[in-house]
Amino acid sequence: MPHTFHIPVLGLGFSIDTPLKTARYGIASVVSIVDDELIERMRKYHALQNEEAYTPIMKSAPDARAKRITAYLNLLNKLVNKQFERLKTLPFNQNNDLDRYFSLLPDSSHLKQGYELMQEYPEGISKKIFQNILLSRMQKGAIDVNIMSKVDKLNFDIDGQYTGDDNTDALAGIRGFVNSDLQSSVVLSAGMNPRLYSYLESFDCFFPDSDGALNKKIILKVSDYRSAYIQAKFLAKKGLWVSEFRIESGLNCGGHAFATEGLLLGPILEEFKQKRETMMAELLTIYQAALIEKGANATAIPPQRISVQGGIGTANENDFLLEHYQLQATGWGSPFLLVPEATNVDEETLQQLTSARQEDFYLSASSPLGILFNNFKKSTGEQQRLERIEQGRPGSPCVKKYLCTNTEFTEQPICTASREYQHLKLQQLQTLELSQADYQERVENITEKVCLCEGLCASAYLKNDMLKPRENAAVTICPGPNLAYFSQVYTLDEMVGHIYGRQDLLSDVERPSLFINELNLYLDYFRKEITGYLKNVNQKKEKQLVNFKDQLQQGIIYYKQLLPQLYNETISYRDEMYKNLIVCEAHLKAIGAGLLAV
Repeated sequence: MPHTFHIPVLGLGFSIDTPLKTARYGIASVVSIVDDELIERMRKYHALQNEEAYTPIMKSAPDARAKRITAYLNLLNKLVNKQFERLKTLPFNQNNDLDRYFSLLPDSSHLKQGYELMQEYPEGISKKIFQNILLSRMQKGAIDVNIMSKVDKLNFDIDGQYTGDDNTDALAGIRGFVNSDLQSSVVLSAGMNPRLYSYLESFDCFFPDSDGALNKKIILKVSDYRSAYIQAKFLAKKGLWVSEFRIESGLNCGGHAFATEGLLLGPILEEFKQKRETMMAELLTIYQAALIEKGANATAIPPQRISVQGGIGTANENDFLLEHYQLQATGWGSPFLLVPEATNVDEETLQQLTSARQEDFYLSASSPLGILFNNFKKSTGEQQRLERIEQGRPGSPCVKKYLCTNTEFTEQPICTASREYQHLKLQQLQTLELSQADYQERVENITEKVCLCEGLCASAYLKNDMLKPRENAAVTICPGPNLAYFSQVYTLDEMVGHIYGRQDLLSDVERPSLFINELNLYLDYFRKEITGYLKNVNQKKEKQLVNFKDQLQQGIIYYKQLLPQLYNETISYRDEMYKNLIVCEAHLKAIGAGLLAV
């Protein structure tokens, strides 16, 4: 890979066309393929912008979801290839996109070192040969796709008949990716979906060809070693190889957050480091046996990468993670929301982000999926939600129906963020004999849910002037809390330079270590869990919380032992981190006292 970082998926619309902006420079990014309506509209937009033919794929067409995804990914691939080939025709040393490609590379890159050496050559045949070698070794960034495994809505025809497992949202999404021209990876996130994982087995592109190469690869986004191994083993038994484990901080990330049982990022990475060779050997044995049984090529030993993302803020942190934990890449997501040439953030939201304070970023129950969700208090989507409550009409019109999972009041699933559901649920609440405090708390829990289907797309429509008349313009955005430390609009060169340590965008900012930031998030989460437990004491929850506390304590001990190994940080930095750990340890003890008091 040209770069040692990637841009993870950012909501639905924020990174929907990021490959068109960064792939020609060798930067890999991830596109969400949840919303085929957004995808179809972006295909039309970019086709017309680039004078490409566009034939609409109607929602009512057979297998429309998969076909829309395939058509859009093919367009992205075609346009990126054109950009890349055009870039390689440019002359060297003219301060153009070709030179920018090399200037963005990490200083450790052999390709960049070759470029700098080439510049010292005198003009002539030798220099031209050198330039041709450089051109031949350039690579564009991968166009990967993301599927939230459990966002797998069942679909019904106009007569209310179930259209079958192959047409659920996740499976149709996979089919759209498989049928595309891309040679890249699908990132499977949000836990294990056996139906989806089994469906992968029906496509040849996930199995090695006659040369042992994989046309399309599988990346698992995971939050701990155990879940990674279980999922990878399930796939290996089917002859499917996990080409990368993408480890994400449980809470110090953007979008949906999946809290671990108190396991912190450092200890998780340490476990991967200590067990990766054993795990790979075990998975390889299972994988090759499955391939032999299928009569497939089992001779090649496929590589397996490990990367990490969530809350990384400085070049020192980036380098330490790569080197100490022997990782192949890092993911930088939320900071790229402040890079207009890389992502789709409308001007109003962009300005709100640059002026935001730490308390404006918070972990919420806003997602209709019932999963913790990183939210932004100053977003227009949040403002609209509060206005609707004030007007006595909480909830959103449910148009796209991607997150319809609740059948409490209806035969077919509806969304908990919908006006229909919230109206029915609030009516039910009024029939219960609740105290005023309990009633108000439940009302807030019900009405906190927000429509993500429209809110996470609106910014892309606004930025590209694609919003239809009377279409909802309220933006929901889900940055990780780490974005609070970045407070300007940046160029791509500035952000990439920051990642690689060529400049420091946070030089005047007081910011604790990413490990401390995550630990504090887990302490806040633990405090809320204890509060909930005290309202409804039960033995099973108590056991879970005791284990959670023990894991956090073990994490603090681990970080104390890690301090001397932070070789690229100053003594004062390590002293400050130690003080923070002592404070966190005291907080943990105080919070945990609630368990002993019962």
